[in-house]
Amino acid sequence: MSGGRCEASTSRPVPLSGAPPRRGRPHLVTPPSTTAPATAPLQASSHRPTAAGTGAGGCCWRPRSRARAPPPPRTGPSSRLLQVVKQCVRVPVFVMIRPRGGDFLYSDREVEVMKADIRLAKLHGADGLVFGALTEDGRIDTELCTALLAFDMVHDPQVALETLISLGFERVLTSGCDSSALEGLSLIKKLAEQAKGRIVVVPGGGITERNLQRILEGSTVSEFHCSARSARDSGMKFRNPNVAMGASFSAPEYSIKVADVAKVRTLNAIAKNIL
Repeated sequence: MSGGRCEASTSRPVPLSGAPPRRGRPHLVTPPSTTAPATAPLQASSHRPTAAGTGAGGCCWRPRSRARAPPPPRTGPSSRLLQVVKQCVRVPVFVMIRPRGGDFLYSDREVEVMKADIRLAKLHGADGLVFGALTEDGRIDTELCTALLAFDMVHDPQVALETLISLGFERVLTSGCDSSALEGLSLIKKLAEQAKGRIVVVPGGGITERNLQRILEGSTVSEFHCSARSARDSGMKFRNPNVAMGASFSAPEYSIKVADVAKVRTLNAIAKNIL
């Protein structure tokens, strides 16, 4: 179970052919010699300056610099993680395709990264894909494969649902276009009634063992999505409190979010009692 909550998912084959730059999407152009992915921020580092003679008693310093491309803040799993998960579980595994956090308006270079991730996911046995993309005016980006959708950010959710159905999507994951599935419960119910079995509406976002029963009973849905995580203390004995390996707003350095088996069992028991 992953923590994302605003993408549509499909297990249908996804077209992987390239497409020309489209209006409304930021288009990034880089020199042919640049090999770093556009989604990776570049960090500059320099070697010791090299002296070059300019005549008697003089020299000029020409620092030899290089750019380092660290991994971008991705939200999807690596291909190796997918392989390990597939070996450990017997349920279908859907892979999130998301090159970065933030909005769902992707540049052409980011789309190329997503296509490459889709190829790898299919190669390593993914049972389905979860991803999203919108135009700059908040509508489904139908040019980008088969309507990749970030549903909770759309301009008109009921129109967007019909678009998804017409394109053959199997599920739509939503918090009811609100801060949580509980807050968006009324819209989730409307979408489930509108779907009439043509697509599975999956509520997600802030679902816990404390509110799952109310959400399932209030929306008449048959599936739900949640992270079911808890914090686990790091095994590190030596800890440097003065250094954080990330942004100041990132998770605590010595706390790890993990799937909580007890929470999963409790949630499953609640669902089985209702569905």
